[in-house]
Amino acid sequence: MITLNDARKIIAAAEAKAQEIGQPMNIAVADAGGNLIAHVRMDGAWLGSIDISIKKAFTSRAFDISTKDLAANSQSGQQFFGIHASNDGKVMIFAGGIPLKKDGQVVGAIGVSGGSGEQDQSVAEAGAAAF
Repeated sequence: MITLNDARKIIAAAEAKAQEIGQPMNIAVADAGGNLIAHVRMDGAWLGSIDISIKKAFTSRAFDISTKDLAANSQSGQQFFGIHASNDGKVMIFAGGIPLKKDGQVVGAIGVSGGSGEQDQSVAEAGAAAF
């Protein structure tokens, strides 16, 4: 289980990375059910990325895969082509969503949006590492 305190630590680590790279981000943490525990929109982060960060966290938990890896497998001709249209449009196939594991079990996820895919992924990795 991910507690609110855990989510705050994850977000703080992700925020620190976002500040380090100079890119304001939206950072979301979801629980084992894919439900939002906490979200932060850093000063100057894109409004449109609020929803995307939350959906990246949901996607990572719903499929227990990073959104970066899901994106690679959802291209035309790949095994998950069209998956982004499932779950009433809640599935995001951009880098920046990572499942969070405890004792080998997925217990939640982080979703980050507001920069390039590479930036989103690096900020999400920093948050996940804090867990």
